[in-house]
Amino acid sequence: MTLHEELLARLGDPGMEQLAGMLGTDQHTARFVLQTVSGTIVGGLARNTRDLDGAEALRAALDDHADADPFNGDVASLMRDGQNILGHVLGGRGMEEAATVISRLAGVDPAAVMKILPLTAPMVMTLLATLAGDHDMDAEEVATLIDQESKALPDEVRTVVDDLLADIYGPTAYQRGYGNPLPGGTGPYGESLPGGGPYGEPLPGGAGPYGESLPGGAGPYGEILPGTTGVHGEPLPP
Repeated sequence: MTLHEELLARLGDPGMEQLAGMLGTDQHTARFVLQTVSGTIVGGLARNTRDLDGAEALRAALDDHADADPFNGDVASLMRDGQNILGHVLGGRGMEEAATVISRLAGVDPAAVMKILPLTAPMVMTLLATLAGDHDMDAEEVATLIDQESKALPDEVRTVVDDLLADIYGPTAYQRGYGNPLPGGTGPYGESLPGGGPYGEPLPGGAGPYGESLPGGAGPYGEILPGTTGVHGEPLPP
């Protein structure tokens, strides 16, 4: 069973009905959206783990998701975790590009897909963490697994995902610099690190979820702290 099949199985009919309701469509279309979303996330991870540093960073992050249960978790917490993961895998513009393309092909609202993306990301991370833990995989083995999973999609979905990732990353620019955490804060996939640097970790004056300078500060998963900024850098009242 592939990761994408496992994701569908874990959600089951009730989960797919809920997903279809969020998208305002039928379950067949919802399945296409979910496969395309999960395929885009896994494909992004595969590109980032072609570098050993990126693979080691992801392997460390999977340990932080090993005991999570995103299939029964709090939606707000899942959204925060998912935004953090996607911010580093796809970037803000990449998320918007993915939502635009997937929604156009599926005939659904882009805003609904923007909600599905961060809900799906922690599920993908937890399923990968389970596979890596069950088979005692090291970083290189995890990178191989993700590469295999990125290709284990139905042909029609894989074509969409490949074209989408080429638009997001460019035809050759597959490594976005993740996996090079500086001392401090959080690593590129939300893992805890001692110190501070440009991956969302605390710095004087704070940093936004994509490394931009912001007044105040933000928690390690992009959560809002008193008197700071929202997860996309928008100012909030103190």
